[in-house]
Amino acid sequence: MGARALRRADGRVEGVLARDLPHPAERVWAHLIAPEFLPLWLAEGRVEPRLDGFARLDFGQSGSAIDSPVTQVIPLQALDYSWSGPGEPERPLRWRLRAVGPAETRLLLSVTTPEADDPARALAGWDAHLEMLAAALEGVPIKFPFQHFQAARAALSAELIEGDVQAAM
Repeated sequence: MGARALRRADGRVEGVLARDLPHPAERVWAHLIAPEFLPLWLAEGRVEPRLDGFARLDFGQSGSAIDSPVTQVIPLQALDYSWSGPGEPERPLRWRLRAVGPAETRLLLSVTTPEADDPARALAGWDAHLEMLAAALEGVPIKFPFQHFQAARAALSAELIEGDVQAAM
């Protein structure tokens, strides 16, 4: 599992997942928004990188769908939307990219979820998808890494139960 930080406040948990990817920001950004890359690591669908755009992703077999307005876009740097479907609570996703070298990008993903939603499961799922993103960027897409997900969920559950979480967002 990559680097992470957890914070709890007001009945919500925010997790920040980090990856250093040996690819330029342009390539990472394309994988976050381009319909031809999204199925390689996330789901079929479309992310329209503009403020009046939408993130519409269909996770198929899980029955989950994202249908959310895009709330922030700074090309090659920031992309925000919620991973909620219609009528569901807001679950903000905040993607941040920062070049850390000519061909390396630091990706930060902030995931916020209601505490009642099982945040360990949600964060572990996104952590697994970041593993899939790293593989897709290398040109060797992988299926959902279920063992990675299980290990991440167990570690995150333990942290949340032990209260080893920052108290304020």
